Amino acid sequence: MYYVYCLQSLKRKDWLYVGSTADLKKRFNEHQKGKIYSTSRYLPLRLIYYESYLVKKDATQREYELKHNSQQKAILKSKLQNSLNI
Repeated sequence: MYYVYCLQSLKRKDWLYVGSTADLKKRFNEHQKGKIYSTSRYLPLRLIYYESYLVKKDATQREYELKHNSQQKAILKSKLQNSLNI
């Protein structure tokens, strides 16, 4: 399985990070321990969303779509509106 995931900073609730991985638990722990440079300034983080895929290429395409298509990111934010406000 491959995962596309979205993290929210508890420090800056307006900040979101989108990534992909084959091992979601391991990758989330790496983020939480500050081992990932791009998220280390925004600790602590929480996992607010993920999607699973059978094929890596599908996951990386979706990750790219969420990172580079503002309309897709806006749709995701609207779906997660209640989760983002906790």
